[in-house]
Amino acid sequence: MANDFIQALDEIEKERGIPKDILIDAIKSALNTAYKRNFGASQNFSVEFNELSGEFKVFSQKAVVEELKDDTTEINIEDARELYPNSNIGDMIYVETTSDKFGRIAAQTTKQVVVQKIREAERSLIYEKFLEREGEIVTGIIQRIEGKTIYVSLGRTEGIMLLPDQVPTENYEIDQRIKTYIYEVKNTTKGPNIFLSRSHPFFLKRLFEMEVPEIFDGVVEIKSIAREAGYRSKIAVYSLDDKVDSVGASVGPRGLRVQNIVNELGGEKIDIIKYDKEPARFIANALSPAKVLGVYVDEEEKIAQVIVPDYQLSLAIGKEGQNARLAAKLTNYKVDIKSESQLDESDYFLNIEEENDFGEEEYLEQDNNDDFNEIFDESEETDTDDDMNIKTGDDNG
Repeated sequence: MANDFIQALDEIEKERGIPKDILIDAIKSALNTAYKRNFGASQNFSVEFNELSGEFKVFSQKAVVEELKDDTTEINIEDARELYPNSNIGDMIYVETTSDKFGRIAAQTTKQVVVQKIREAERSLIYEKFLEREGEIVTGIIQRIEGKTIYVSLGRTEGIMLLPDQVPTENYEIDQRIKTYIYEVKNTTKGPNIFLSRSHPFFLKRLFEMEVPEIFDGVVEIKSIAREAGYRSKIAVYSLDDKVDSVGASVGPRGLRVQNIVNELGGEKIDIIKYDKEPARFIANALSPAKVLGVYVDEEEKIAQVIVPDYQLSLAIGKEGQNARLAAKLTNYKVDIKSESQLDESDYFLNIEEENDFGEEEYLEQDNNDDFNEIFDESEETDTDDDMNIKTGDDNG
């Protein structure tokens, strides 16, 4: 019987991942609780467990006295010296008090406490496991949908995907297998709450890390992300190795790498932008696929005024302002876009000078305003693949 008990503990440890030591402590606690309820809370005792035999024994602390008055808390000197020959009156000794009266009620109480401790241990293990995975992508199966909240099975527990974490263009069904991003893990009295998202910007970041070896290895860095989940995203990349093209590596051969990400996101458009340490060039790249004539930057106020050709104004702003809005999020600048014809002639004028044999470069100059930095370049025309929903933004430098 005792050996069966030890084997049962070993099986629980193997199957549920709960260390045997935790289970033994839980059982000791259960026996203490049961003894207190059945033999009085005032009695001082402890439960000892023999891991080799699998036997539990209860020892009560008793005072050594000459004349016995209360056998639950006292032991006479003669009986004490049979157990401990050097005992003297006034000593406190432990005496085994494992009782046959520890019957059905006590055993039932023990079982309930043990089950509770096992559940708590499992919850703690699950919490610690997923806390370590916070910020990672996990694959799960949609277990149920209650109202606008989706519950995703993650094996021994489930994750929660709230409405703001869902992509408005996606349809979710029970038993559907989906990838999600763990953005927060909370420990509660009912167990860990694991919050999942498919709309989080870092979900897109993790997908790129999974698809692009150069990003995973740290050769190419993702500097910033702007995302309107389900519709369009912009991602700024920067290469730490001059021999590695950050945009090309992110797109992949024939666009396969980014296409896999687009497919995972259900056709969400992705603009891959080349990051530049110079804010004006970065802002110009961020407005891809629009062609930019000039950018005036106020770095203190984080404001940028962008000049584009008249025929590029609607492209630069984008549908319902989406392109300009994403560019502003990506660069962390307030972006004001104007066409050439909208320029105030009192503040600005346009000069076109022939730079070299490779073509002409346009310069936008500003009069009487030293707060703005002037950047003069001709934005590179951007290739667009409408079928793949992929655009890249680059700069000639």
